[in-house]
Amino acid sequence: MIIAQLTDLHIKAGGKTAYAGKVDTFAKLQRAVEHLNAMRPQPDLVLITGDLGDFGRVEEYRQARQALDRLQMPFYLVPGNHDERQALRDAFVDHSYLFQADTHLSYVIEGLPLRLVGLDTSVPGKPHGELDGMRRDWLETALSQAPERRTLLFMHHPPVAVGLDHMDVQRLHGSDELATALQRHPQVELILCGHLHRPVEFIWCNRPVYVGSAHNHAVTLDLTPEAPSSFTLEPAMIRLIYLHPQSGMIMSHQSHVGDCDGPHPFFDEQGRLID
Repeated sequence: MIIAQLTDLHIKAGGKTAYAGKVDTFAKLQRAVEHLNAMRPQPDLVLITGDLGDFGRVEEYRQARQALDRLQMPFYLVPGNHDERQALRDAFVDHSYLFQADTHLSYVIEGLPLRLVGLDTSVPGKPHGELDGMRRDWLETALSQAPERRTLLFMHHPPVAVGLDHMDVQRLHGSDELATALQRHPQVELILCGHLHRPVEFIWCNRPVYVGSAHNHAVTLDLTPEAPSSFTLEPAMIRLIYLHPQSGMIMSHQSHVGDCDGPHPFFDEQGRLID
C-alpha cells in the first residue's frame, strides 16, 4: 500500500498567484497531480493535510478541485488553519466522509490495510490547532471502536515545537490531551501532519510523526531563535507512506516533483559496474 501526502496547497480563487506573484500555487498543484498520476506503481490514495485554500473561500476550493479531481486515485482531506469548514463541505459535498461529525470535519476511513483517522485540529479564525473536549471525545470513541486495527492518524497541526519559532507558536495547543489518548490506543502507529511546509520527522509518544513536504513553497529552514517568518522556493517534494508488503513495516519516502536526470543503470549488459 502506498499513500501520498499533499499538504498546504494555498490555492487562490481564479488561480491567482500568491505572495506578490512569487508562487503559482495552482500550477504547482497541477504539476504535483501529474507527478502522482505518472508514478509507477501509483499511490493507492492521497491524504491532503489541510490549507487547501488561502482564505477558506468556496471559490478557492473549486479552483483546487480543477486539479485534484484529475487524480487517478481517491483523496481525503482535513482542514487547516487557512480553511473554513462549511466552505469545504460546500465545495466537496460529494465527499461524504466530511459529514461523519456534526461540528468538525473528523472522520474514519475503513476497509484499507491501515485504518485512517482524520482529525480536524482547526480553530476558526486562529492559526494554531486545538483538541477541545468535543474532538477529544470523538477521537476516543473512534479509536475505541477498532483497538485491533493498525491505524494512521492524520491532521494539520504538528503536536510539538520543531525549532521554527514563528511556526511553533501555531502548533497543536493542548497536545497533552492527544498524548493521553495515544497512551490508551497503541494501534495508532503513525501520525501524519502538515502546516510546516517542510519535511520533518520525530518520535513523539513512542510513535513516528511525519510532517509533509512542500510541493509549492517551503518555510525557510532557519533554526535561529526568533528567526523571521519567510519562505524559500526549494525543490518540490511529496511524502509517500509505504506499507511494505512482506515485513508490514510502515516507511516514509520522498518523491521529487519535476524533471530529474535518469534513471540510469549501474551495470552494463554483462552485469559489470559501469566505470
